Amino acid sequence: MMQIQQQAVEWLCNRKKTVAVAESCTGGLVSAMLVDIPGASGCFGEGYVTYSNAAKEKNLGVRPETLRRFGAVSEQTAREMAEGARRRAGADYGLSTTGIAGPDGGTNEKPVGLVWLAVAGPDETRTKKCLFSGGREDIRTQAAQTVLALLMDAAKPQEETP
Repeated sequence: MMQIQQQAVEWLCNRKKTVAVAESCTGGLVSAMLVDIPGASGCFGEGYVTYSNAAKEKNLGVRPETLRRFGAVSEQTAREMAEGARRRAGADYGLSTTGIAGPDGGTNEKPVGLVWLAVAGPDETRTKKCLFSGGREDIRTQAAQTVLALLMDAAKPQEETP
């Protein structure tokens, strides 16, 4: 079975589409998964690891008000990160991951394993709330794989529309 990152790279490259990635909790793992695939340079040009709020604001244009009101781990921040990466890179799609990989940092409201993902495309931005289990590496890997699957889900319906 083909890994999700290979599916994503082949799909994007075959259609001459591009993707940019904005990562917080995954710390570059999504980007690494993409560049592990030969030929990824045909569709992947930029990735941003924006671990701090200041980096999210400076590099992706996440609004300070969004971070103050909803926090870094929120649907709103994930949305602004993906849209910011897409806009800044001039890409067809922007992906984002923001969450709590642990083992510390969780609260009752936002537990370890909570990750918000987003895919910004030409027509819409889709978000997904996930609660992953396992250790830090498990959570990061699940988040990276899931955002690539979300990309494939978001991209394919557009292709079917005349």
